[in-house]
Amino acid sequence: MTFKDLDIIEPILRALEGEGYTHPTPIQMQAIPILFKGKDLLGVAQTGTGKTAAFAIPILQQLFINKGKQQGGRGIKALIVTPTRELAIQIGESFTAYGKFTGIRNTVIFGGVKQGKQTHALQRGVEVLIATPGRLLDLMNQGFVSLREVEFAVLDEADHMLDMGFIHDIKKIIAKLPHKRQSLFFSATMPKDIVELSRKILGDFEQVTVRPEQATAEKVEQGVYFVSKKNKPKLLVHLLEESPKDSVLVFSRTKHGANKVVKILDKANVRAAAIHGNKSQTARQKALGDFKDGKIKVLIATDIAARGIDIDELSMVLNYDLPNVPETYVHRIGRTGRASASGIALSFCDKEERPYLKDIEKLIKQEVPRMPEHQFVDDGTEEETEIDDRPARSGNRNRSGNSSKNRGSSGNANSRGGNSGNRRKFSGTRKGFSGKKGA
Repeated sequence: MTFKDLDIIEPILRALEGEGYTHPTPIQMQAIPILFKGKDLLGVAQTGTGKTAAFAIPILQQLFINKGKQQGGRGIKALIVTPTRELAIQIGESFTAYGKFTGIRNTVIFGGVKQGKQTHALQRGVEVLIATPGRLLDLMNQGFVSLREVEFAVLDEADHMLDMGFIHDIKKIIAKLPHKRQSLFFSATMPKDIVELSRKILGDFEQVTVRPEQATAEKVEQGVYFVSKKNKPKLLVHLLEESPKDSVLVFSRTKHGANKVVKILDKANVRAAAIHGNKSQTARQKALGDFKDGKIKVLIATDIAARGIDIDELSMVLNYDLPNVPETYVHRIGRTGRASASGIALSFCDKEERPYLKDIEKLIKQEVPRMPEHQFVDDGTEEETEIDDRPARSGNRNRSGNSSKNRGSSGNANSRGGNSGNRRKFSGTRKGFSGKKGA
């Protein structure tokens, strides 16, 4: 199937061809016809599956078709709410690219920067508004944003927004939307609180599901190193020195940890930058731009900041800290397995993180291959680290409250680096895997 088969209008087809898009992804094939019918949509899909185009193309097409029928000036007809500034910017860029020949204006608003440029764009008039919840409510309260004319409302990355504590903001925004509208709700996972929220937003809806945990696990070469907390920095430097030409996205659980990793790599003469919520928007965009342009080879990111990172040629994802929410692992490793590409994802696992690994393997329904013995292997002793400042496990959403202390022993043959029979012959670089990437 091609985009032409989806009855997309010529101006958008021309823009898609200019971007090199000819064949829709599975979520685009399923979602676009549903949205053309005017139905609400519940989409279960993560970033990297093509969901932005799945909702942007139908919205742009319907706005373009209705443009000649509407009288008066520009008003906000489509609202897309998303959790982070990076993802908001990325969605805005997609609307600009796909709507290049439609004359449909969009703008992006987010916090952390002065509002002057954003309010100026709003005053000039836009049909599509992409926003983070806090800044949206702020500008609504100031009178710069009215949602009275909204015809299309999109809630993107809903589960992540709830993780970030935006539930009350989202409810306030929903309350200001017109009752008559087309609503789109996207989430990578569907825990109970997400299901309840979707019921408040959606009317007569259809559901489209793309199962990322299965697809991602199949196309991304994975591996885990059992390493003490104290020796994580040494192993990181060792792996990076073995693959100096690779671009590596390193995940840290905390902002403080991300900054510490940058300092360690700097001492080892490895150019790196950190991207997290405490960085200014300018600093974050510069770091991301330098990484995409190859000026730096290593980017250390927290999960919130990394949500909008979309890089086609990413050599490797490295989990310096394993996430305590297993779905987050799927999001992370999917950064290096974009679209139909393969990728490599390595993880460091210390003694305290072994319960997290068990949860991850339960979710993806496979054992993450154990990496061979190395000089920094975890010997099971408790050690302090200057980097790790992870939160308590009790913060994990939808948990029964069990901590790592009462989850049972995880130091068995399936958890220890030296005993597993499923280890990869891997030297620490891409070449050690089976040759699926870069062969």
